[in-house]
Amino acid sequence: MGFIELFRRKKTSVHPRKDDDLFDDEFQRKLDYLAIVSRKVFAGRMRAERRTKKSGSGIEFVDHREYVPGDDLRYLDWNIYQRFGRLQVRLFEEEEDLAVYLLIDTSTSMSFGDGEKLRHAKKIAAALGYVALSNLDRVAVLGVGERLTDTMAPARGKERIFRIFQFLRGLNGEGTTDLKAALRSFVARNKRRGMAVLISDLYDPAGFEQGINVLRYNRFEPLVIHITNREEAKPSLLGDVLLYDCETGEEREVTVTARILEKYRAAYEAHRREIELFCTSKQVPYFDADVSIPFEELVLRIFRRGGFLS
Repeated sequence: MGFIELFRRKKTSVHPRKDDDLFDDEFQRKLDYLAIVSRKVFAGRMRAERRTKKSGSGIEFVDHREYVPGDDLRYLDWNIYQRFGRLQVRLFEEEEDLAVYLLIDTSTSMSFGDGEKLRHAKKIAAALGYVALSNLDRVAVLGVGERLTDTMAPARGKERIFRIFQFLRGLNGEGTTDLKAALRSFVARNKRRGMAVLISDLYDPAGFEQGINVLRYNRFEPLVIHITNREEAKPSLLGDVLLYDCETGEEREVTVTARILEKYRAAYEAHRREIELFCTSKQVPYFDADVSIPFEELVLRIFRRGGFLS
């Protein structure tokens, strides 16, 4: 069971807010600002450091190799031919665009209550997607729960942000969480390796570690954005209550006392810390994205730590 779900009464109503105004003009102005800041933050860094390299017809010289019939004569090195009488072809480094996959948790726990966690996740995904598109990277967006729930094929070019907006608006929180199964399906369908940004509250009964390891073991570059809500750590419930898991429907009658609430708060923080320590030990960038933190502040923090694009 997820933490906050344990402290919800069964009859609590759920009224997630609409996403119609999620990406309004003010939001888009903030995206333009983030795109500008990202370029300044990474000014002077070698952008190719995070990119796939291959020999081709780029602009940076790499090496020579023997000429074979069919090679482009424009790349023959005539200086070597004049000096040594050998036909050598010049090789250059060709830069491929980076593949960025935005993996958004669409389980019920993300939309429970007023749906603020899922809305926060959508804003963060849109911001990171816009910056990546502005840098001419390829961006795909996928919903993950107990399986891959929705998929937006890779897009390239800044104007594609409206396609991302439309896709994100259509994501709803429903079903249970099984990151291992969902991400296994993801890696099986996406053979091109790249950065995989997991945006989730990480309430997985089987353990968050398995899903992250699927990405690591299949040579993706995982980045974890942990969607949290500090109010979940401080439920204001006392007395006899009927608790239920919003994803599985499991119910339990308990008597909530001040001592139990204190233990719960300690367990909540221990769980969050466990996630952070796991990611740190595996050299996976980790960011705590509490819903109280404006999305643009979190994205700037990611940029400044070099956790996204360079």
